[in-house]
Amino acid sequence: MQDFAPSSVFTLPAYASSALRVSHGANLGDALSFAEELVLDDTYFLKGGARSARLAVVPGRSGAFTIAPATEMGTPGCQLHLDSCLTFMSPDGITTEALVLVEVDDAGDVLEVYALPLSPLRPKTELTLVGVDTENPQTKLAEVACVSFTAGTHITMASGEQRRIEDLQVGDRVLTRDDGPQELRWIGQSTVRALGEFAPVLIAAGTLHNANDLVVSPEHRLFVYQRTDELGAGRSEVLIKARDLINGSTVTQLDGGFVEYYQLLFDDHQIIYAEGIAAETLLADLRTSPALPPEVAERLRSGTLRHSDRSYLEFSLSKVETGEVDMTSVLRRASTG
Repeated sequence: MQDFAPSSVFTLPAYASSALRVSHGANLGDALSFAEELVLDDTYFLKGGARSARLAVVPGRSGAFTIAPATEMGTPGCQLHLDSCLTFMSPDGITTEALVLVEVDDAGDVLEVYALPLSPLRPKTELTLVGVDTENPQTKLAEVACVSFTAGTHITMASGEQRRIEDLQVGDRVLTRDDGPQELRWIGQSTVRALGEFAPVLIAAGTLHNANDLVVSPEHRLFVYQRTDELGAGRSEVLIKARDLINGSTVTQLDGGFVEYYQLLFDDHQIIYAEGIAAETLLADLRTSPALPPEVAERLRSGTLRHSDRSYLEFSLSKVETGEVDMTSVLRRASTG
């Protein structure tokens, strides 16, 4: 079986097709399927007790994904195609989007269909299918994958100044861990509903020796140097996703309302300092390219923008790998020990 670099593997909280079934409409009783088999105005419901599981995947150049060995669902090694983005409406008029991913075998036959909700699904609530988009699901997934800081975050500049991220401009020189002062090449900004995969993670002041609260997107990886290898990683340097630090007290997810996200891009993938915490900047790769402006995406395709050759990208650890209930206390102890 093919081995994948930890930096290339990412996980998606998905439901198997049987968790969503048609309660009223043309496909009565059927489980969720791919776009060609869906009928608008069919009403679905999420089965009571249904739980999402982590679908571990790695992107491929053909546009398809491959299911990685560490997955909680699906068959490792099988291809996974991003089929569509669905829009559902509940009886109270609230809309919910979900990405549809289709697992196929070597012959191209469908093995399973998965739903990746972009905001939480409420069990036993009627969800009427009002939209099927097969043109832009890649962009939706890229927006989830883009690591982002939130408005108000202080970034350490080359001069040592602590500047709010919304005051940065392209060309500003920012202090990086590996390459010293580096110029910003692109700044992305978006305002999204802070729900589900888009709900930011709050790391309270002092949790990782940060002077102020740090709020970042769930997939954002933080760089931690362990003086002692408390995590059993076999190395002192590790990258940990913000979502894997959530403990319900000092690290929490902020569901509700809207959040203003900022993405920072350099010529190389960088580790910078946000509220004093070493954190990654946007990694331009096959996942995120659909969310990048055309000129930046073209640099990625042509090979002039290379973000995958950083040695520390192999240092990614997940909560599943460490088995830690509260990784924050372990990391705090390791970084001071």
